[in-house]
Amino acid sequence: MWKNTAERYGIISKSLHWLSAITVVSLFILGIWMVELDYYSQWYQEAPHLHQSIGVLLFIATLTRIYLRAAQTQPKAIETHSTRMKTNAKIAHLALYILLFTVMISGYLMSTSDNRAIEIFNWFSVPALGELFANQEDISGMIHEYAAYILIAVSAIHALAAMKHHIIDKDETLKRML
Repeated sequence: MWKNTAERYGIISKSLHWLSAITVVSLFILGIWMVELDYYSQWYQEAPHLHQSIGVLLFIATLTRIYLRAAQTQPKAIETHSTRMKTNAKIAHLALYILLFTVMISGYLMSTSDNRAIEIFNWFSVPALGELFANQEDISGMIHEYAAYILIAVSAIHALAAMKHHIIDKDETLKRML
């Protein structure tokens, strides 16, 4: 089943979800590691290039997810979930998307403030807009860092909620995404 149904997510939605989850965690770990590199490290130039390239591909995947979410049927909420639980789930998903875009846009602004394009694995370039406001690199860097930490925290809560549904509530919430 490639597409979503009223009961389950399709292979495309599931794949994009898990690919995004793995990518977000990987980029977070890479980001923490690369800011500690010094000028003489062999990874000093390569790690940011890898981080930026994967980040831009995640941006494209996230736009694809949003398009598919709008274009496809979405599984209906599980009947046993309370109105409050359904509302909390919507808020959490919206927060995840807002945080994802905050991290990605701030990363772009930080990386292109010197008017250099971002080279994506030497496949294509994302043009720079240059410095749009004073101290763009520093301000965007701070937003990027804090938003990334908050994104990881909200993602962890999201994962714990899914486990709670599976282990304690014994409902289909997690199974629909596996």
